[in-house]
Amino acid sequence: MRTEHAHTALITGANRGIGKEIARQLAQRGFAVFIGSRDMAKGREAAEELCQAGYEATFIHLDVTDPVSIKNACGVFSQKADHLDVLVNNAGILEDHGENILKLNPELLDRALKSNVSGPIMIIQDFLCFLQQSSTGGRIINVSSGAGALHDMSTYAPAYSISKTALNAVTRQFAGALQEHNIAVNCVDPGWVRTDMGGTGASRPVEKGAETIVWLATEAPHHETGKFWHDKREIAW
Repeated sequence: MRTEHAHTALITGANRGIGKEIARQLAQRGFAVFIGSRDMAKGREAAEELCQAGYEATFIHLDVTDPVSIKNACGVFSQKADHLDVLVNNAGILEDHGENILKLNPELLDRALKSNVSGPIMIIQDFLCFLQQSSTGGRIINVSSGAGALHDMSTYAPAYSISKTALNAVTRQFAGALQEHNIAVNCVDPGWVRTDMGGTGASRPVEKGAETIVWLATEAPHHETGKFWHDKREIAW
């Protein structure tokens, strides 16, 4: 069944943590949300939770590291909706807590780049045709990290940090390429959030972590593009 909602959003890695909270907040604002998840059981469960709460949510099996999975997800999406207003590239991995770049495993770095950089590039490329059909102008939000900012980078999690710096560069590239297509592209540092990735000692709840992402998806001026945000303010790269 095709969605009749005026506004649609796809969130990758939306089966838990910040992604799941973004989906919930956008659903509350009247969006038909598409839950992209590599884990089929958890993805279906997240979508069912929203549906039981009275919202429109659809699970889409999506592994951002697999080009075939992305193309299959596009095919499923095309059966459900004819446009995409908001794309949130939230899926990502952090595997190198405590690692030092002097001994960094190249395979670990490759995995980080594949998930956190190549994945978002492929997702944007393949879903671009739907974003171009948005009547309000498409919005792309890449979930980055303060660890990716070069100006104060140190030695923390080298593979993760390097991949998020690259994701910020990806944001700038797409912002420039899509400006004439009326599509805004931004990246966000959600802060240190209490999720499976952030850990229980993190200072922020998921609601706060999702706040600026949802703001960029809904209320931020559409002409704001190619920027790095934290708590609704542009920050240094």
